[in-house]
Amino acid sequence: MRPARRRAGRWGCALALLMFTAVCCTAPLTGAISALAALNNAQDDNGIAEGGTAADIPPRMLTAYQHAARTIGRYAPKCRGMRWPVLAGIAQVESHHAAGHRITAGGDIRPKIYGALLDGSGAGGNATVFPDTDGGRWDGTARGERAVGPFQFMPATWDSIGQDGNGDQVADPHNADDAALSAAVYLCGGGRNLADRDQLKAAVFQYNHSTAYVADVLGWIDQYTAAAHGPPNLQRVTGPVRTVIEAALSQRGIPYSWGGGTIHGAGYGICCSPSGKSGAAVRGFDCSGLTLYAYAQAGIGLPRTAAAQAGVGRRIPARLGTGALQPGDLVFYAYAPGRDATIYHVGIYLGGGQMIDAPRPGTVVRVDGVDTMPGYAGGARPL
Repeated sequence: MRPARRRAGRWGCALALLMFTAVCCTAPLTGAISALAALNNAQDDNGIAEGGTAADIPPRMLTAYQHAARTIGRYAPKCRGMRWPVLAGIAQVESHHAAGHRITAGGDIRPKIYGALLDGSGAGGNATVFPDTDGGRWDGTARGERAVGPFQFMPATWDSIGQDGNGDQVADPHNADDAALSAAVYLCGGGRNLADRDQLKAAVFQYNHSTAYVADVLGWIDQYTAAAHGPPNLQRVTGPVRTVIEAALSQRGIPYSWGGGTIHGAGYGICCSPSGKSGAAVRGFDCSGLTLYAYAQAGIGLPRTAAAQAGVGRRIPARLGTGALQPGDLVFYAYAPGRDATIYHVGIYLGGGQMIDAPRPGTVVRVDGVDTMPGYAGGARPL
């Protein structure tokens, strides 16, 4: 809902660079940044250190997200699939969940959150003038427009869709309950099914016309969804498989590093990924570096690239679906599923629809849903 900077696109694995076979790469994102994309408070996806928790969300904000998701049916009866992680993903990118602000028991956020004045000054990508529409009622100034509240609504948008989420008879974008419910209404559109990935993407794109923004928000939604599902149950996982999984899980929070990771653990990577990200100064893992390390702890040697790892052990065809996966299996994603040479990402399946992986530059080793990445290309069972 705010003017934005360009951010990095989608990342994956399986490219060779120079004489070193590094693996996690990028498919560049394209598309114009809309005039209402994020200007200030923009950020990279730094992941969640524990691989998917709600620990970074203030309890009062989480309550607002959960209440909005539970009550959206009263305001958008045709909407399906609204979940609190959807709202949390938007609010994390827009305001870091109102970080640095006090949230009262009634949900009021103080001091109020204002975006930059959209006066065309060029600061932070602000190139378009937005004339005042609210006389300063919501954004505190009549000199022009600026986005407001934890969900960074433009005043004109708020006037058209703002809802009273806490029952005080006032719809205020600076109130957590009101803002969360209004964002839910906005995302639901004419009755979207947000459980459908394509419709979810369309909803987020409507919120901010930027493919980079959509990728950023979806990454957070996936993280919070993993948190909502809880940690995987490993009680029945034993032997070498448990060794592999525990080794990978022990690396949660370690930064992604292009080309990083060896059988001995995290390591410095190389330069450079297709979008110019260097791992040379980052000690961590890329996607296949993590799997290489985890399997080495169980005495299994894997090739360095994700595509080559698909040839180890029993191959699990994509046509069998993710239900055929077992804990410890390698999980692959490809630009052209069915052609292993196009595999760009690999993770380790944990069970319950979750995997542990090193997603892309700017993130950390974390737990993701197996439906997080596009192009599911099946799995492999080295053990």
